Amino acid sequence: MPPALICRDYPLSWDEQDRLFKELPEHLLRMALFKVNTGCREQEVCGLRWEWEVRLPEHNTSVFVIPAHAVKNRIRRVVVLNSEARSVIEELRGQHPEYVFTYNGNRVLTMNNSAWQKARKRAGLINKARVHDLKHTFGHRLRAANVSFEDREDLLGHKSSRMTTHYSSANLGNLIAAAETVCGSDSRKSHATIL
Repeated sequence: MPPALICRDYPLSWDEQDRLFKELPEHLLRMALFKVNTGCREQEVCGLRWEWEVRLPEHNTSVFVIPAHAVKNRIRRVVVLNSEARSVIEELRGQHPEYVFTYNGNRVLTMNNSAWQKARKRAGLINKARVHDLKHTFGHRLRAANVSFEDREDLLGHKSSRMTTHYSSANLGNLIAAAETVCGSDSRKSHATIL
């Protein structure tokens, strides 16, 4: 098979996610839970700031609006939180004045560190479960839940011809409902038993 046709994306099964997440230290576990439930890129998670949070009382949630300079495609991104991602955010609220994800009071610069690599090895996923695969897992689960292509693009922060940074309340409600479809009982069980 020509190299261009080889797919390196590896969406995790629920079992693989559970095995990996049980091996991660607490700070990486929270980051991984957030990432697999939002589709954020690694640097979006590592650099996530509290000042980017926008409360949506009409939906009983919030979103994060990441400015263009902090997004790979240089287009401002709205990160929709499902119940799992909201749970992670609420656990971390008040722990650091600037950054959402920290370790020993400092911003985490990368998830793909020695702790991640050791966790992959212990979980039997040494050639699988790259940090970026959590984004692919989110996208794969959205597709499996029959979420529309357009909504998947918006939730994953892909560049599209639509204006994706100014949503009406109805559009946000639709995206929140779509993101919620990946919160299966396995996801809640994993979060509750691991933390």
